[in-house]
Amino acid sequence: MRIGLIGGGNISATHAQAASTISGVELVAIYGENQHKVDRLSREYGARAYPDLGAFLSFRPMDMVIIGSPSGLHAEQGILVAQQGLHVLVEKPIAVSGQQSAALVGACKKANIKLGVIFQDRFKPEIRRLRDLIREGTLGRILLADARMKWYRPPDYYSQSRWRGTWRLDGGGALINQGSHTVDLLLWLLGDVARVQARTATLLHSIETEDTALALLEFTGGALATLVATTAAYPGYSRRIEITGTEGTVILENDLIVAAELHALSATLSNEALTRNPSPSSPVISDTRGHQSAIEDFIRAVEHNALPECDGKEAQRSLALIEEIYRASANTVAGALSHR
Repeated sequence: MRIGLIGGGNISATHAQAASTISGVELVAIYGENQHKVDRLSREYGARAYPDLGAFLSFRPMDMVIIGSPSGLHAEQGILVAQQGLHVLVEKPIAVSGQQSAALVGACKKANIKLGVIFQDRFKPEIRRLRDLIREGTLGRILLADARMKWYRPPDYYSQSRWRGTWRLDGGGALINQGSHTVDLLLWLLGDVARVQARTATLLHSIETEDTALALLEFTGGALATLVATTAAYPGYSRRIEITGTEGTVILENDLIVAAELHALSATLSNEALTRNPSPSSPVISDTRGHQSAIEDFIRAVEHNALPECDGKEAQRSLALIEEIYRASANTVAGALSHR
């Protein structure tokens, strides 16, 4: 599988590192606007560097492209890739609007190529273990969920970037960027959302968009959930997801099961969970195994003409919910102002 990369920043470096560990994969070409970063990546992985997108797309042989550019460019660039008959794997989120994502999904369908979106958390072993417990009915009927992503980004994370924290290229702030993984997991674990109440705010950073979002979600299955996503919580803490059903509660912290109090739970799992000591120091995980698994899964989908773990249609679910949270917050603010 011969892979090209769009983007030369941190996430494209992660894509390159993850892809390079997969047997039978070759990185052949890299395009990005920052020529210094693209040249450095290309030298490291033996790929050809391109400063021009058209020239990059014309390079052959190339089978698929992984897109790691700013989120607002995902759909536009993905459509161009699809029109060249190349398979498209996009870093989350799929796009920054439902209209953009629909255009990308349509273009890939028309070109008869595969489209996948990288939500690497779906491949983490203990998150999958939790999903199995839910699907098997071990937790019983799900009642409550609480998802907290209290991270911190220093001011220069935004000030030194032309796209982070902007509506056009980031699509929002803490919710759509950092929080999209958690939104995806809630939908993946618990199903669709029927009702949303929300409030977003810019509490710390000097950015166009929110650095803090709170939402109350009611799922179609009846469960209620709270969601907190922020990049303003110094010094930053591990993500924590608690899920309670009629048969007990399971808690994930730093993507590990740290507590499992269930009526039907084996003593082995309970003891393993309760004796963990996850590090609270940093929620940023540099490990690339999740990305490697996502790329491997997509390659299998291409080779066997199957659906990847997260295809375009599946990725649209989290984007739609994020957009609904933004709309609900805007309505909340408008309602409050009208009563002043």
